[in-house]
Amino acid sequence: MIPTYNERRNVGPLLAQILEQGTDFDVLFVDDNSPDGTGDLLDELARQHAPRIHVLHRAGRKGVGSAHQAGIRWAYAREYRHIITMDSDFAHPPSYLPALRAAAAGFDVVVGSRYLKEDSLADWTPFRKVLTRVGHFLTVTLLRMPYDATGAFRYYRLDSVPVAAFDRVRSTGYSFFFESLYILAANGFRIEQVPIHVLNRTAGASKMRTRDVATSVRFLLVLCAEKYLRPSRHRLSSPAHR
Repeated sequence: MIPTYNERRNVGPLLAQILEQGTDFDVLFVDDNSPDGTGDLLDELARQHAPRIHVLHRAGRKGVGSAHQAGIRWAYAREYRHIITMDSDFAHPPSYLPALRAAAAGFDVVVGSRYLKEDSLADWTPFRKVLTRVGHFLTVTLLRMPYDATGAFRYYRLDSVPVAAFDRVRSTGYSFFFESLYILAANGFRIEQVPIHVLNRTAGASKMRTRDVATSVRFLLVLCAEKYLRPSRHRLSSPAHR
């Protein structure tokens, strides 16, 4: 599942690399009415590769977390047992898809981690490295989660993680990633990590704005307070069973 917004230059080459990884999966793009015509191109790609490629069109830009929620719920509604989420800008090389799937045996969630190897961020700009490492430090320190909680490259086992887990997630922006993983960890779901080397985008522009960073930091502080003052806020009525 891949959210898109103004990624016309990336989606074709990205899809080609994804399809090189195998034939036993479908691909869903969630497009937020991209002004650059990404949605129209995706429709054409879906026709070319029917019935494996699907496009979910939304009315406007509603946030990356909201797009992940929409895509995950689309998969639940169609009774898919597994879903992998990733970025559309080649930050997450499709060559890692087999590794995520292979690591899923015995786990409910697999996270592609940027912090298990020293050179995982080597291709990123210094500013992006600093921003990402600060975010990682804050989630590890405040939420006590030893995972790459701010990344989108993930595998979810939908037949063991109930949709109710995502019902608890309030974030519609980038904080979706650490909030959703925190809820899954707090309810005892098994989480594994695999090392990945992320790439810098070569086409298009980043969608993260300064206000997105500020919103994420504020929500992280709220989540930290709830962890100690209102822990029941994040508990499911039926947590993970082992």
